[in-house]
Amino acid sequence: MYTTPWCGYCHRLKSQLDREGISYDIVDIEQQPDAAELVEKANGGNQTVPTLVYSDGSAQTNPSLAQVKAKIAALA
Repeated sequence: MYTTPWCGYCHRLKSQLDREGISYDIVDIEQQPDAAELVEKANGGNQTVPTLVYSDGSAQTNPSLAQVKAKIAALA
């Protein structure tokens, strides 16, 4: 999950994923310029978070828990 420390949407999604037992890695785009560039590419030049990037290379921006769960199921 590409995120920033101050992002409320990120905190909400992290809490939901934690409750569901879904593991994820955190990448702070303010601390990692390369990560910020990746997020910009996935979001038309914008640093929109949370952005999730999956094992198949696809990305979701500010997804709902249901969208994340559906994507994980599709990848399984």
